[in-house]
Amino acid sequence: MLGGKGLTWDIPTGGNELYLTFDDGPDPVTTPVILDILKQYDAKGTFFCVGGNVDKHPDIYQMILSAGHAVGNHGYNHLKGWETETKKYVENVEKCSKVVKSTLFRPPYGKMKPSQHKALRDRYNIIMWTVLSRDYDAEVDQGSCLEKTWKYTRPGAIIVFHDHQKTLEKLQYVLPAYLQRAKDSGYYFEVLGVGG
Repeated sequence: MLGGKGLTWDIPTGGNELYLTFDDGPDPVTTPVILDILKQYDAKGTFFCVGGNVDKHPDIYQMILSAGHAVGNHGYNHLKGWETETKKYVENVEKCSKVVKSTLFRPPYGKMKPSQHKALRDRYNIIMWTVLSRDYDAEVDQGSCLEKTWKYTRPGAIIVFHDHQKTLEKLQYVLPAYLQRAKDSGYYFEVLGVGG
Protein backbone atom coordinates (compact mmCIF):
# COMPACT_ATOMS: atom_id res chain seq x y z
CA MET A 1 0.00 0.00 0.00
CA LEU A 2 0.98 3.58 -0.51
CA GLY A 3 1.94 5.38 2.66
CA GLY A 4 1.56 8.98 3.71
CA LYS A 5 4.16 11.28 5.25
CA GLY A 6 7.05 10.78 2.85
CA LEU A 7 7.55 10.75 -0.87
CA THR A 8 6.80 7.59 -2.84
CA TRP A 9 9.46 6.90 -5.47
CA ASP A 10 8.55 3.27 -6.20
CA ILE A 11 6.24 0.52 -4.97
CA PRO A 12 7.94 -2.43 -3.24
CA THR A 13 6.67 -5.57 -4.92
CA GLY A 14 7.32 -9.26 -5.05
CA GLY A 15 5.96 -9.41 -8.59
CA ASN A 16 6.52 -7.73 -11.93
CA GLU A 17 4.21 -4.75 -11.58
CA LEU A 18 5.03 -1.44 -13.21
CA TYR A 19 3.17 1.82 -12.68
CA LEU A 20 2.73 4.06 -15.71
CA THR A 21 1.87 7.67 -14.93
CA PHE A 22 0.88 10.49 -17.26
CA ASP A 23 1.19 14.12 -16.13
CA ASP A 24 -0.50 17.36 -17.17
CA GLY A 25 -3.72 16.25 -18.90
CA PRO A 26 -6.39 15.77 -19.76
CA ASP A 27 -5.77 16.98 -23.29
CA PRO A 28 -8.36 16.58 -26.08
CA VAL A 29 -5.74 15.51 -28.63
CA THR A 30 -3.19 13.52 -26.62
CA THR A 31 -5.27 11.76 -23.95
CA PRO A 32 -7.40 9.74 -26.42
CA VAL A 33 -4.23 8.59 -28.20
CA ILE A 34 -2.69 7.45 -24.90
CA LEU A 35 -5.91 5.68 -23.92
CA ASP A 36 -6.01 3.84 -27.26
CA ILE A 37 -2.40 2.69 -26.92
CA LEU A 38 -2.96 1.51 -23.34
CA LYS A 39 -6.07 -0.41 -24.44
CA GLN A 40 -4.14 -2.14 -27.25
CA TYR A 41 -1.66 -3.46 -24.70
CA ASP A 42 -4.19 -4.15 -21.94
CA ALA A 43 -2.26 -1.75 -19.70
CA LYS A 44 -3.53 0.53 -16.96
CA GLY A 45 -2.07 3.84 -15.87
CA THR A 46 -2.50 6.69 -13.43
CA PHE A 47 -3.16 10.14 -14.87
CA PHE A 48 -1.98 13.08 -12.75
CA CYS A 49 -4.43 15.71 -13.94
CA VAL A 50 -4.27 19.49 -13.81
CA GLY A 51 -7.57 20.72 -12.38
CA GLY A 52 -7.91 23.55 -14.90
CA ASN A 53 -7.61 21.03 -17.73
CA VAL A 54 -10.27 18.83 -16.10
CA ASP A 55 -12.62 21.82 -15.97
CA LYS A 56 -11.90 22.57 -19.66
CA HIS A 57 -12.21 18.95 -20.81
CA PRO A 58 -14.54 17.04 -18.44
CA ASP A 59 -15.49 14.59 -21.19
CA ILE A 60 -11.84 13.60 -21.69
CA TYR A 61 -11.41 13.23 -17.92
CA GLN A 62 -14.42 10.89 -17.87
CA MET A 63 -12.84 8.83 -20.67
CA ILE A 64 -9.85 8.18 -18.39
CA LEU A 65 -12.06 7.00 -15.54
CA SER A 66 -14.38 4.97 -17.78
CA ALA A 67 -11.39 3.08 -19.19
CA GLY A 68 -10.46 1.90 -15.67
CA HIS A 69 -7.44 4.11 -15.11
CA ALA A 70 -6.67 5.96 -11.88
CA VAL A 71 -6.27 9.70 -11.44
CA GLY A 72 -4.18 11.89 -9.21
CA ASN A 73 -3.97 15.57 -8.34
CA HIS A 74 -1.34 17.65 -10.19
CA GLY A 75 -2.51 21.03 -8.91
CA TYR A 76 -5.17 23.25 -10.42
CA ASN A 77 -2.74 25.49 -12.34
CA HIS A 78 0.54 23.50 -12.50
CA LEU A 79 2.33 25.98 -10.24
CA LYS A 80 6.07 26.09 -9.69
CA GLY A 81 6.30 25.30 -5.99
CA TRP A 82 9.64 26.99 -5.50
CA GLU A 83 8.17 30.28 -6.81
CA THR A 84 4.85 30.04 -4.95
CA GLU A 85 3.98 30.97 -1.38
CA THR A 86 3.01 27.85 0.58
CA LYS A 87 -0.53 28.94 1.43
CA LYS A 88 -1.29 29.70 -2.23
CA TYR A 89 0.29 26.40 -3.33
CA VAL A 90 -1.78 24.35 -0.87
CA GLU A 91 -4.96 26.22 -1.86
CA ASN A 92 -4.22 25.38 -5.50
CA VAL A 93 -3.86 21.67 -4.68
CA GLU A 94 -7.09 21.78 -2.68
CA LYS A 95 -8.88 23.52 -5.57
CA CYS A 96 -7.78 20.68 -7.83
CA SER A 97 -9.08 18.14 -5.31
CA LYS A 98 -12.60 19.47 -5.93
CA VAL A 99 -12.49 18.17 -9.51
CA VAL A 100 -9.91 15.35 -9.21
CA LYS A 101 -11.12 13.03 -6.46
CA SER A 102 -7.91 11.34 -5.35
CA THR A 103 -5.56 11.11 -2.41
CA LEU A 104 -2.62 10.90 -4.83
CA PHE A 105 -0.66 14.08 -5.51
CA ARG A 106 2.34 14.70 -7.72
CA PRO A 107 3.97 18.12 -7.43
CA PRO A 108 4.22 19.93 -10.76
CA TYR A 109 7.79 19.81 -12.07
CA GLY A 110 8.48 17.25 -9.33
CA LYS A 111 9.52 20.02 -6.94
CA MET A 112 8.06 21.71 -3.90
CA LYS A 113 9.29 23.52 -0.83
CA PRO A 114 9.68 21.58 2.44
CA SER A 115 6.88 23.73 3.89
CA GLN A 116 4.56 22.67 1.05
CA HIS A 117 5.44 19.01 1.58
CA LYS A 118 4.77 19.36 5.30
CA ALA A 119 1.38 20.99 4.64
CA LEU A 120 0.28 18.25 2.20
CA ARG A 121 1.87 15.03 3.43
CA ASP A 122 -0.86 14.09 5.92
CA ARG A 123 -3.64 14.53 3.34
CA TYR A 124 -2.05 13.06 0.23
CA ASN A 125 0.16 10.24 -0.90
CA ILE A 126 2.86 12.26 -2.65
CA ILE A 127 3.96 10.32 -5.70
CA MET A 128 7.30 10.95 -7.33
CA TRP A 129 8.90 8.50 -9.79
CA THR A 130 11.53 5.90 -10.42
CA VAL A 131 11.89 6.64 -14.14
CA LEU A 132 11.45 10.03 -15.83
CA SER A 133 11.02 9.35 -19.55
CA ARG A 134 12.11 12.86 -20.62
CA ASP A 135 9.50 12.67 -23.37
CA TYR A 136 9.16 16.46 -23.07
CA ASP A 137 12.86 17.10 -23.81
CA ALA A 138 13.54 18.15 -27.42
CA GLU A 139 17.20 17.15 -26.93
CA VAL A 140 16.19 13.50 -26.35
CA ASP A 141 15.18 11.67 -29.53
CA GLN A 142 12.60 8.88 -29.62
CA GLY A 143 15.13 6.06 -29.55
CA SER A 144 17.06 7.54 -26.63
CA CYS A 145 13.83 8.21 -24.76
CA LEU A 146 12.82 4.56 -25.12
CA GLU A 147 16.24 3.15 -24.21
CA LYS A 148 16.77 5.39 -21.19
CA THR A 149 13.28 4.71 -19.91
CA TRP A 150 13.80 0.97 -20.30
CA LYS A 151 17.28 1.04 -18.72
CA TYR A 152 15.89 2.11 -15.34
CA THR A 153 12.77 -0.05 -15.39
CA ARG A 154 12.55 -2.60 -12.58
CA PRO A 155 9.71 -4.25 -10.64
CA GLY A 156 7.69 -1.65 -8.75
CA ALA A 157 8.95 1.25 -10.86
CA ILE A 158 6.82 4.36 -11.30
CA ILE A 159 7.33 5.67 -14.85
CA VAL A 160 6.47 9.24 -15.91
CA PHE A 161 5.20 10.20 -19.34
CA HIS A 162 3.40 13.43 -20.21
CA ASP A 163 -0.13 13.92 -21.50
CA HIS A 164 0.20 17.02 -23.63
CA GLN A 165 0.57 17.87 -27.27
CA LYS A 166 4.28 18.69 -27.26
CA THR A 167 5.02 15.07 -26.30
CA LEU A 168 2.50 13.42 -28.63
CA GLU A 169 4.80 12.58 -31.53
CA LYS A 170 7.42 11.03 -29.25
CA LEU A 171 4.78 9.19 -27.21
CA GLN A 172 3.26 7.60 -30.30
CA TYR A 173 6.60 5.86 -30.87
CA VAL A 174 7.93 5.35 -27.34
CA LEU A 175 4.81 4.22 -25.46
CA PRO A 176 3.84 1.25 -27.69
CA ALA A 177 7.47 0.14 -27.98
CA TYR A 178 7.93 0.39 -24.21
CA LEU A 179 4.70 -1.49 -23.48
CA GLN A 180 5.64 -4.28 -25.90
CA ARG A 181 9.13 -4.62 -24.44
CA ALA A 182 7.75 -4.68 -20.91
CA LYS A 183 5.14 -7.32 -21.74
CA ASP A 184 7.76 -9.43 -23.53
CA SER A 185 9.85 -9.24 -20.34
CA GLY A 186 7.00 -10.43 -18.12
CA TYR A 187 5.90 -7.09 -16.70
CA TYR A 188 2.32 -5.93 -16.29
CA PHE A 189 0.82 -2.57 -15.44
CA GLU A 190 -1.21 -1.54 -12.40
CA VAL A 191 -2.75 1.72 -11.29
CA LEU A 192 -1.36 3.46 -8.23
CA GLY A 193 -3.44 3.10 -5.11
CA VAL A 194 -4.91 -0.27 -6.13
CA GLY A 195 -2.07 -2.69 -6.82
CA GLY A 196 0.38 -0.35 -5.11
